Amino acid sequence: MIAGTGTAPSKFLASVRGLIGNCPNCGRGRLLRNFLKPVDHCSACGEAYGHLRADDAPPWMTILIVGHIVIPSLLSVEQTYEPPTWVHLAVWPLLTVLLSLLLLPRCKGLVLGLLWSTGAPGSERG
Repeated sequence: MIAGTGTAPSKFLASVRGLIGNCPNCGRGRLLRNFLKPVDHCSACGEAYGHLRADDAPPWMTILIVGHIVIPSLLSVEQTYEPPTWVHLAVWPLLTVLLSLLLLPRCKGLVLGLLWSTGAPGSERG
């Protein structure tokens, strides 16, 4: 909940804030420290995020998105231009790694924002 207003942001807004790496509650603090480690508490509003566990959802989402970008692109380039094999070996693995590194923290933020907005406990411990 945003301090002083008494209302929580919508699931969509919390997810979008998580997607851009901000606190799903207030939108001002950071959600992730380092590359993928969630902060324990928001620096702006104090909301706790250390207990949330995204588990396998962010890598799964990243693989799904990257696969849907890279594979059709690879097939289209192959059918249109027929480049030599070394071009494929130089371009597609690099694009795959770059897209994965770009999308993984954003997918994790999205999942954490959604988990927070639904009130999921996020921990297997009772």
